[in-house]
Amino acid sequence: MENINKYQQAIAASKVIEDDEQVSKEVAELLSKHLDENRKKEVYEFMLNCIDLTTLSSTDTQTSVTAFTEKVNAFDNNYPQLKNVAAICVYANFASVVSSNLDVTGVNVAVCSANFPSSQARLEVKTTETALAVADGADEVDIVLNLGLFFDDNFEDLTDEISEIKHSAGEARLKVILETGALKTAKNIKKASILSMYSGADFIKTSTGKMYDGATVEAAYVMCNCIKEYYEQYGTMIGFKASGGVSTTEDALKYYTIVKEVLGEKWLTNEYFRLGASRLANVLFMDITGETEKQF
Repeated sequence: MENINKYQQAIAASKVIEDDEQVSKEVAELLSKHLDENRKKEVYEFMLNCIDLTTLSSTDTQTSVTAFTEKVNAFDNNYPQLKNVAAICVYANFASVVSSNLDVTGVNVAVCSANFPSSQARLEVKTTETALAVADGADEVDIVLNLGLFFDDNFEDLTDEISEIKHSAGEARLKVILETGALKTAKNIKKASILSMYSGADFIKTSTGKMYDGATVEAAYVMCNCIKEYYEQYGTMIGFKASGGVSTTEDALKYYTIVKEVLGEKWLTNEYFRLGASRLANVLFMDITGETEKQF
């Protein structure tokens, strides 16, 4: 009961905006005022370095994931003037394939774990999958918030589950995917953000891009304000990741602008800002270099 009260009190005490119309208005004003000033080559280069380069297909194989990893290796050699992507993100069973073939420094091994994307499984399954992926070389673990527990208002089991998976991840960083397309409202997104951060999330992430609508600027705005409030209260920086449908430079620039204006320059590092994408890396690369051949 004490834990339940703690989380409920944190949600009730939060001053983060939860009126959907007001959120839309504030986001529109922020982007109208600041988006254009960020249309710079150096910003595009920075965003490329924030990408979790992702392959999450039912047809992924050891061969295809190895080839995917080799493209990242080759990019370091072919374009030493550009920083590489932040991480390669794959299903948990491919962690060892990436870690054993990744030759470049500064690129992490990320996995989607804990019965991604539905999160519908016994906790023992989720923690075991996560622990095995970390043992296989994963530096980062992306999991989906248990929406079933969330919509039942079962905050005790929800927060315990995140904490248990965090423990099983050891030193790996934990990204909790809120699945904002299912949460829909600013109020729900705010609540899920707070619950995830209080339970040990190192990052909060918008979407899987698999089952529901992907990232929106409105969801990002609410999440970043929750991160800001949490930092002001506890001094702990939580990362933000936009994912699901972020496929153009213009899309990415909107999330960059929100992070910059809401959270500030401290968050403008790939330690705390990520973009989950499969197509975006090539689009950004082409906009930076003017070349037309895909690199990833």
